[in-house]
Amino acid sequence: MGFSAKQVQALRRSLNSRHVRTREANGRELSYLEGWYAISEANRIFGFDGWNRETLDARCALARENRGSFFAVYTAKVRITVHAGRTIIVREGHGSGEGRGVSPGEVHDIGLKAAETDATKRALSTFGRPFGLELYRKEKTAVPTRERILTPGESPPMQPRVGLHPDDTTPIPRPSHYYGRRHQNSMSELLRKDQAKQELPVGKIDKSELSIPEPKRLRDKAHLQFVASQPCLVCGRQPSDPHHLRFAQPRAIGLKVSDEFVVPLCRGHHRQLHQAGNEMAWWKGLKIDPLTTARQFWEQTHPEQRQSNKSDASSDVATS
Repeated sequence: MGFSAKQVQALRRSLNSRHVRTREANGRELSYLEGWYAISEANRIFGFDGWNRETLDARCALARENRGSFFAVYTAKVRITVHAGRTIIVREGHGSGEGRGVSPGEVHDIGLKAAETDATKRALSTFGRPFGLELYRKEKTAVPTRERILTPGESPPMQPRVGLHPDDTTPIPRPSHYYGRRHQNSMSELLRKDQAKQELPVGKIDKSELSIPEPKRLRDKAHLQFVASQPCLVCGRQPSDPHHLRFAQPRAIGLKVSDEFVVPLCRGHHRQLHQAGNEMAWWKGLKIDPLTTARQFWEQTHPEQRQSNKSDASSDVATS
């Protein structure tokens, strides 16, 4: 068993009924978890870089057209690989999905994604309760609820739904004025507030100063919002996702690379990159240097870093 004590505790925790959805299908009421929530739980328990999904097989089982209306059914087989310490755990699952509409391309795309999501949820359910294993029983009892009893007059906590994201199902929330000029004006204020939090808490050790240093993994939400406001690095479309360049720092269970190494990608190219497997080869094929772009973005939101780099360069020239 390579899971940490915290991960084992999370895997033993019962599923909260508020995350269970129901729908009618062939005259029956089905209970299920939404795909985004299952992936979000996997990110939370295993770590964003601690697991990956691979589609082993996907095929169109049925495709029909009737008076301009299209219908397609897909099946898919997905493999989940989890890195738990030095142990690698592999689980597989099959799933199906269908799409309906007037656009054949959109119908096939919806059917394929639904099948992959269904297969992913089935594979993750083998890890137990938090992934809805109880929902696959033929005679299911009510899912136990672990909600806190609210005091009189207290309103329940908000549980906003977030959209799908290729590697993080809780994307950085964008302000309501995302597409307006007010975003640029308020960005400097957000940066100042976030930079004020960059200092280490009292008693916290800076591991980058040790004799065997560890790479710093800086976190800056304002910088991620700034990168998300930029056009896609490949095609120039918007909106964009802030993508962390995984090869920029050594892998670490449950830890992304530093926010210094982030570039903007549209949803299509973001998904394509994660399906490519070899990230460095993918960028090389496009003849794009993402590290240079990421450094330029970081210097835009951290002017003091730019001045520091110039000072280092000047001292190197003087020394030589």
